[in-house]
Amino acid sequence: MHDTPHDIVATLATRLHEAETTRATIDPVRGAIPIDDVKLAYAVQQANVDRRIASGERIVGRKIGLTSLAVQRQLGVDQPDFGTLFASMAYGDHEPIPLSTLIQPKVEAEIALVLERDLTRRKHTFADLIDASAYALAAIEVVDSRIHRWDIRFVDTVADNASSARFVLGSRPVRLADLDLATAAMTMSTNGEVVSRGQGDACLGNPLNAAAWLADRMVALGTPLRAGDIVLTGALGPMVAVTEPGSFVARIDGLGSVRATFTA
Repeated sequence: MHDTPHDIVATLATRLHEAETTRATIDPVRGAIPIDDVKLAYAVQQANVDRRIASGERIVGRKIGLTSLAVQRQLGVDQPDFGTLFASMAYGDHEPIPLSTLIQPKVEAEIALVLERDLTRRKHTFADLIDASAYALAAIEVVDSRIHRWDIRFVDTVADNASSARFVLGSRPVRLADLDLATAAMTMSTNGEVVSRGQGDACLGNPLNAAAWLADRMVALGTPLRAGDIVLTGALGPMVAVTEPGSFVARIDGLGSVRATFTA
């Protein structure tokens, strides 16, 4: 007897959930999901989103992944992906993040948008996004993979909630009128040493391109972005592995700095 798609989704969602809770990695899921079955991979992601909501967690926004064309080429895809952000994943600037709760974390600096209006159109323009955004913040996303040694392809990361784990928001809200998102330069350092550099246009040419893609995608799925949602728009430079306790400081032109601090 062959497993139905529903059985496959339930099995893989449980495997990923258990990997996250026990902090023990699993083999890639692409053996069980055809390598090009994106819909099935998102169904696995959604099953774990539903599980978290059922356990009392609160959705606070979405993250956009694979916004670097180089990373897309690496994974053999021509589109970004998205994951769901929960309040339990949010940490304040410089608030200790216990490494013992993560498996193989990496950090990347991003620009976060916080919405003050719903985004419900089928096709969104930059004007729609600018009107809907209350402000931008500097952010560090802590990505983590439940897949052994980050051996991922597109369906693996999609099923695994776009490799989401934690995120840290800066505390200096800036209106988009006061920023040039495309040219905003970013440096991320640890122990005084710069470990990642980039700028806004590394994120699909402009972080608003990523945000528009997400807004359109969420409307098509029947779960539009809403007022109050946080949108992590995607990495501005290379991600960096976190191998020991310490702080990573990301500075983004016009947005100040944000620190992700990891403790033993």
